[in-house]
Amino acid sequence: MRRSVAIALVSAIVVAGCQPDRPQTSDRPAATAIATSAAPVVRRGAGDDLKILYWQAPTMLNPYLSTEAPDLDAARLVLEPLASWGRDGKPLANGLALEIPTVANGGVSPDATTVTWKLRPGLKWSDGTDFTAEDVAFTYELSKSLPTTPDNIQGVRSITAKDKNTVVVTYSASNPNLYQWGVGGRSLILQKAQFGAFVGEKVKDAPGNLKPIGTGPYKVVEFKAGVVAYAMNENFREPSKPYFKTVTFRGGGDPAASARALFQTGEVDYAWNLQVESSVLKAMADLSTKGRLVTAYGTNVERLLINFSDPSPTLGDRRGEPDTKHPFFNGPDGKLVRTALAMATDRKIPAQQIYGDAGKPGCNVITGIPEYESANTAALCSRFDPAAAAKMLDDAGWKLDGDGVRAKGGVRLNILYQTTLNSSRQKMQDAQKANWERAGFKVELRLVPSAVFFTNQSPDGASHFWADVEMFSRSSESPDFTNYLSAWTTEQIASKANEWKLANYQRYANPEFDAVVDQLRREVDPKKRAELFIKANDILVLDVVVISLAARAQVVSGVSGALKNVVPTGWDSEMHGIQDWAN
Repeated sequence: MRRSVAIALVSAIVVAGCQPDRPQTSDRPAATAIATSAAPVVRRGAGDDLKILYWQAPTMLNPYLSTEAPDLDAARLVLEPLASWGRDGKPLANGLALEIPTVANGGVSPDATTVTWKLRPGLKWSDGTDFTAEDVAFTYELSKSLPTTPDNIQGVRSITAKDKNTVVVTYSASNPNLYQWGVGGRSLILQKAQFGAFVGEKVKDAPGNLKPIGTGPYKVVEFKAGVVAYAMNENFREPSKPYFKTVTFRGGGDPAASARALFQTGEVDYAWNLQVESSVLKAMADLSTKGRLVTAYGTNVERLLINFSDPSPTLGDRRGEPDTKHPFFNGPDGKLVRTALAMATDRKIPAQQIYGDAGKPGCNVITGIPEYESANTAALCSRFDPAAAAKMLDDAGWKLDGDGVRAKGGVRLNILYQTTLNSSRQKMQDAQKANWERAGFKVELRLVPSAVFFTNQSPDGASHFWADVEMFSRSSESPDFTNYLSAWTTEQIASKANEWKLANYQRYANPEFDAVVDQLRREVDPKKRAELFIKANDILVLDVVVISLAARAQVVSGVSGALKNVVPTGWDSEMHGIQDWAN
């Protein structure tokens, strides 16, 4: 029997203070409030250098200036949240908090407006100074002053230091998402002494962006050209950890090269996000004497994003601005054209040919928690018919011109389709290009190196979105999807004015969708919340804002055969438990 997430949420607020929970079978033990290591580490620093390889290089270590996994993961070796998300989707007290607040232990108010976090006593920063609740309150104040303000502070009225070891999070209204702030990689705590003089726009100049002082198991020795060198933090709270004396966190290359470095040559101990064609990756892992493959599912979805703004270079400085309108994805025929594109998209290719056992076909944006997964999208999702898409366009007056491209009123269905530079996505691009051109679209492909694609500083980046369609994966950072969904709200629209740093790259604006997300921030009733999650999903899918291709394993990484205690989670950073890793 599955335990309802909705029931768990009610319990958290009203009855016993249980944490929001992924559905779990009856034979899975409940997580305890206090984290325990999988196995003891014999001695701090007994291991040599731990070699970690990310084919997308980290660019900075300030989690409030980046949303990309390599940056957040590289920061996680040094900076910590109050708690982590465990493999079962529950908060895990392996961070700065002594325990997980609940109604039962007095940490959550009965009306779910305040969450009181008790910090571990005697914590030190890596420079030897005391860590206090003031550092936590400062981090919140700093983050809310930035254009990249994380979604998890939406609806937070205040975060204050009650005393040296107590932090109180106060929400503006009853909040069913009790651990919205404080848990996971978007709530890493910065040192007030290091960042206090760099609030607001000054933060971009803070030396700590590349060399933060932290409470985690490691400290930064050097950050140069995509390579971060760490040494163990002698002031880390667990005297027997970390096991490894140093860590080299290297970025660059591509997924195939990363897989070879792990499974074939054994050059590295951990290789991240191995987006290699399923049959190739499985063969490499099965034949390897050097390492093994680790996977974990969460909410990761590979999807196509539709641009609602006009990306034409003829607009000059106004290119891609929110008030420009895409010539055929917007307007009277916009939904029809988007629907035709979805009908001409084969969703079986990613799951069956690219990801294999690490992918499941589907078209929902919200996935991973059955209670929140919509059944209303099946008809659109299951229909792959380029010929029917062509007829739909033809009937609406989009006729083939002399070049075999559909046009209407002087507008041609020319699509620039961009994604990151790797072989798996290139194969998906090639397949969809052929399908779309059968329906009468003209498709140009663009492959962008990941280091360029996932930055707001490049015109070829995902946030500028100076293309018509782009493809990459994204997941929710917690088992509650409210913040995840806010990436499609009007308030999150990326533009030149905010330096393309906000999350709504598509420039999608829908008051009905905004209202659903706003209601999710206030609605406590678990049944109604589930209905709202489904409603939000259906708007995005049925309005063809997003064309989801496959639910992907959140973690598909390679681990050295000698490396122990690696417990991946689909809900948090892959580095969330690195203090426990050992040989």
